[in-house]
Amino acid sequence: MLIGGIEAGGTKIVCGAAEVTEEGIHILDRMRFATGRPEEAVRKAADYFKDFPIKALGVACFGPLDLRKDSATYGHIMATPKKGWEHFDLLGFFEKEIGVPAVLDTDVNGAALGEGAYGAGKGKSVVAYITVGTGIGVGLSIGGKPLHGLVHPEGGHMPVVRAPGDTYEGCCTFHRDSFLPAGCLEGYAAGPAIEKRWGEKGENLGSRSEVWEMEAFYLSQGVSQIALLCSPDIIILGGGVMHQKSLFPMVRERVKDQMNGYVHAPILDGDLSDYIVPPALGDDAGLAGACRMGYDWLKS
Repeated sequence: MLIGGIEAGGTKIVCGAAEVTEEGIHILDRMRFATGRPEEAVRKAADYFKDFPIKALGVACFGPLDLRKDSATYGHIMATPKKGWEHFDLLGFFEKEIGVPAVLDTDVNGAALGEGAYGAGKGKSVVAYITVGTGIGVGLSIGGKPLHGLVHPEGGHMPVVRAPGDTYEGCCTFHRDSFLPAGCLEGYAAGPAIEKRWGEKGENLGSRSEVWEMEAFYLSQGVSQIALLCSPDIIILGGGVMHQKSLFPMVRERVKDQMNGYVHAPILDGDLSDYIVPPALGDDAGLAGACRMGYDWLKS
């Protein structure tokens, strides 16, 4: 079944068409472009699908989003720090312009669904996906369905303890520690925070161990809280910052120390290398999840 998918992140948007089945996915084509302004970006995305006879469209987008179907602003992006995108009717635009059923969720819920269906979380009941890039987001797939409630998970904005010696106030415009008792995980550990704190993009700081020790200090707090609160079967860390592979063993070691043997499960024995993992689908996790969303909508 030919399904379209859109992964809309803070920096880039990926559109793709894929053959999707219950057991597998084959991405036939994809296109990437800078997120930019909403009017230009959504038009470019809609034009892309004119060449593909898709049956449904899944959109996995940065948030916050209104996912309550009884709401007057269902399908809208809400109070996002991404300038120009506030209150944009994303779902309505694509349903009108592409003319197929469309379904919307967060980019990280999409990635969790993709990894749960086809990647590192396949066969797992509860899959947590944490993306660390332009922002930090947490997605949860439970029994193959994304977690929704009051809104959707916003784990990137959980308060965290400041690292010793860190004087940076945080890049989150909602949760800077200059006007709150503590900053949030995204504010201290997202890609822009690394650049503003150290004066260079993370990709140019690979040899500076102090950068990644501080990053692991923050990320391990988020991972530990997700592990204790949601009890996922696996925690997948993706996004551009996690291309720094040295972060994985550092985060695992700190999480192990923070858990301090309290939770007993065989997968938590040893170095946690089977529990805190990179995405098996690589940078295609979000796109695969978006396509899976469209597929699941047609099945429902």
